[in-house]
Amino acid sequence: MDTTKIIELLSYTLPAIVTGLVAYYFFDLHTKNEEGRRRYLLNKEAQKNALPLRLQAYERMSLYMERINPTKLLIRIAPISNDKNDYENLIITQIEQEFEHNLTQQIYMSDECWTIIVTAKNATIQMIRKANMSDRVDNADKLREVVLSDLMEKQSPSNAALAYIKNEVGQLW
Repeated sequence: MDTTKIIELLSYTLPAIVTGLVAYYFFDLHTKNEEGRRRYLLNKEAQKNALPLRLQAYERMSLYMERINPTKLLIRIAPISNDKNDYENLIITQIEQEFEHNLTQQIYMSDECWTIIVTAKNATIQMIRKANMSDRVDNADKLREVVLSDLMEKQSPSNAALAYIKNEVGQLW
């Protein structure tokens, strides 16, 4: 084979190879773009369907925080006897039952928000237990008074958690 034939062969194949590479590049770019667009549309549709569920979860946990706020909790749950320990157990049982009822809401919330809710619940229980161990408490009515007077000095844990929930819901928009 002489060099003219080789040059002639290269002059035909080189433009075909370049054209093929350019076509491959644009086809690959187009395919990736379409895949990204489809993924975006699916994500947008899923977000549209999930947003109402997430908002409902935040609503339920806001209601829970309101219900375990000691100010409202002690007014709603009256003592059934004069025994301070029975009343403490009744209140804590009520808090735990409502928490268990709303346990599934955690799948719609951020881990940080859920941790704050659990912390608020535990802090409220600790507040009630601590007040019950106080020397000032000798009956169920006195337990109510001590817990409520302690809340005059500081913010309840459920109010802090409720503020965090509101902030996180504000970030959803």
